[in-house]
Amino acid sequence: MVKNMTLSYSLIWFLVGVLFLIVELLLPGFILIFFTAGCWIAGLTAWLTDIGLPTQILIFIISSLLFLFSLRRYCLKTFKGSTRDDHEDPYINSKIGKTALVTKEISANTPGEIKVMGSFWRAVADESIEEGQSVLVTSQESEDGLTFRVKKL
Repeated sequence: MVKNMTLSYSLIWFLVGVLFLIVELLLPGFILIFFTAGCWIAGLTAWLTDIGLPTQILIFIISSLLFLFSLRRYCLKTFKGSTRDDHEDPYINSKIGKTALVTKEISANTPGEIKVMGSFWRAVADESIEEGQSVLVTSQESEDGLTFRVKKL
């Protein structure tokens, strides 16, 4: 009889842990996942040993809080990732300082086109630059990252 009761407690702990997990997935705050782990530890302990419900609840509380306070900060850094501003795009910044070839003439008032690192980009300059000349990419000119400022070499 005691073994059946222990088995039902461990099943209840497992299902409550699954419920915590589902709620965590629906409302991500990265807190309930640690209570999921606490439920499963309490359920595993109830299944492997013959302990009463008050002890199981104590194991759940201690393990959940221990995981929460010791692992949450580390897990947030690992799983949430980080965002970056488009202005800090390494793909665009990698073109600054490179030599490019003018593929469409650049005049003082009209953007032209350059080829740098195998891609074609809009380009502006303070002076007119003819097609076929080599230029140096000096900076990103537009907010969208598609236009660069160049100067003659």
